[in-house]
Amino acid sequence: MRLRCFCRKEWIPLNLVDDKIRSSFAESAGHPVKARLPVANPSGSISIFHLLATQASRIPDAVAIMAPGRAPLTYKRLLDHTESVVGTLNSMGLGRNDRVAMILPQGPELAAAFLAIAAGATTAPLNPSYLSNELDLCFSDLKAKALIVDAGTDSPARTVAKALGIPVIELVPVIGAEAGIFELKGEMRDCPTAMGFAEPEDVALVLQTSGTTSRPKVVPLTHANVCVSANNISVSLHLDGRDRCLSVMPLFHIHGLIGAALSSISAGASVVFTPGFFAPKFFDWIDEFRPTWYTAVPTMHRAILARAPANREIIARNTLRFIRSSSSALPPQVMREMEEVFRVPVIEAYGMTEASHQIASNPLPPRQRKAGSVGVSAGSEVAIMDPAGEFLGVEERGEVVIRGANIMGGYENNTAANERAFTRGWLRTGDEGYLDADGFLFITGRLKETINRGGEKIGPVEVENVLMNHPAVIEAVVFPVPHAQLGEDVGAVLVLRANMDATERELREFTAQRLTPFKVPQQIVFVDEIPKGATGKVQRIRLAEQLGINAHPHAPKEIAAYKSPESPLERDLASIWADVLGLKQVGANSNFFDLGGDSILATQIISRVLKKFRVQLPFLLFFDSPSVAEMARYLETAGAEEPVSEVSIIQPISRRQGKKLPLSF
Repeated sequence: MRLRCFCRKEWIPLNLVDDKIRSSFAESAGHPVKARLPVANPSGSISIFHLLATQASRIPDAVAIMAPGRAPLTYKRLLDHTESVVGTLNSMGLGRNDRVAMILPQGPELAAAFLAIAAGATTAPLNPSYLSNELDLCFSDLKAKALIVDAGTDSPARTVAKALGIPVIELVPVIGAEAGIFELKGEMRDCPTAMGFAEPEDVALVLQTSGTTSRPKVVPLTHANVCVSANNISVSLHLDGRDRCLSVMPLFHIHGLIGAALSSISAGASVVFTPGFFAPKFFDWIDEFRPTWYTAVPTMHRAILARAPANREIIARNTLRFIRSSSSALPPQVMREMEEVFRVPVIEAYGMTEASHQIASNPLPPRQRKAGSVGVSAGSEVAIMDPAGEFLGVEERGEVVIRGANIMGGYENNTAANERAFTRGWLRTGDEGYLDADGFLFITGRLKETINRGGEKIGPVEVENVLMNHPAVIEAVVFPVPHAQLGEDVGAVLVLRANMDATERELREFTAQRLTPFKVPQQIVFVDEIPKGATGKVQRIRLAEQLGINAHPHAPKEIAAYKSPESPLERDLASIWADVLGLKQVGANSNFFDLGGDSILATQIISRVLKKFRVQLPFLLFFDSPSVAEMARYLETAGAEEPVSEVSIIQPISRRQGKKLPLSF
């Protein structure tokens, strides 16, 4: 197989990889560690394009990509499409290791774009909800040479890219074609420095991970890194061509990209790419596509469990083989309930962006699983190290360190961060834990100060910098606070300037105008002096305890007496709340958070209200007026329209970012 280069009019030979590489990878994954487990290097490395070409040669007519309302895409067709996209990129002046930022809606086109663009350049998928100041920082740090956006959408990314001189390329889905087929439209430029298909040592994917510094750290992952990781996941889960993954994780996150998408491609399996996680549609997708597994974060699993009682028949006839959970700790109680409801094993895994996702995973039955453990090594070497860099023994607590072919070579242009992160070739994860005698890894806490909010990583300093811009704030420290559903949430302790005042609401609104909603502090404490340690440093990870914060302020407590919704508007809202929260009924005065609500469910209610009444609810309304009656009064003031026809909106419109067409069924 050869690729025709549209720029230089020459043929570039392609060498395929045989199945021996996969079997050699299998030897290095899925075995428990003792204190340290040696992992054999694969006999060869591959790239994403080599992986696609191998599957297209081996199983050309097997389905690779599926999506609601779309025809399936085979491996042969996916390879042909990838070759065409690489040729188009080369004709636009983009080649190997040229970084292409992508801001696209969830779905098969984003998945196919990740694979195809990585095959000939470097992908940098970004969160579509980022605001202009966040995008400006991302584009600069990533050194993006182009930006790909959905055709016809009005995204702030276009304006930011134009200001930075970054060419904008439009992705146009081909109507009537198979899932994932698209065209790229943009300016033609000079030939790229390096044309053709990327090689194993080229950078396939660039992501940013929040840390304790003011700027996110740039994580470049090579084709060898991500392909080894994908194969490690495939081997640990025993994936093969009979499997089908229901993809609900965002594809700008390492979990969705590698844990769901590339691991399935590595196994020759199929993936169903949905418009994103939407709990009311989850069981419909299960029934339509009959997947054998899905992977998600604990917050999503909770939302699915809430709807399980109403979908018993679908669960009874489902074809799931297992369920996977990663990116945040899964409470043992939730795991037990999921296994009781779905009657399949729930496999908890442990990973991080710097490791191309997976580090450890619990084995599938009949091998042993341990409650509270993230499993055994699944491809990486895992060890426990003390602060001096000495390895610790069985049951001894210390920092979890890793190394292996899936681990990044280092943060980009950040010598100080690399010196802190690596010790004699081992990457320090920032997590505290221990290994038991059977090689099972237990995570006991976090050493880093990054806030892990249900799988979303938030750098405290970024939020602090925004708060410090408020004229009334003289000192701000952001830290993790416990949350019953999310594990951790964002807290802030502030010192105000003399003779100046500010309220929690005012500061939340100030922050929400400058940051993505999940970064907005949900607990704000005002003090005269922020607690500091003996050396004068603030210890973020202990601030919640020092300030006496033991639970989220909106954690379930005594629920107010039930009061029936009175007006038609209250009844409509109560119905929406009940459906999203998975409840039989909701009272007019019931508190959203008392009923088990969180930010993900709030976003779903915002979408439903927007669809039905054509009013955009502010995110902070759930904190200031968290009842059906108060929300009804807000809608009356906002001039809600008469309810419109039933359309399930998947992506809410953001008024701050201009008009954006919602994805809908």
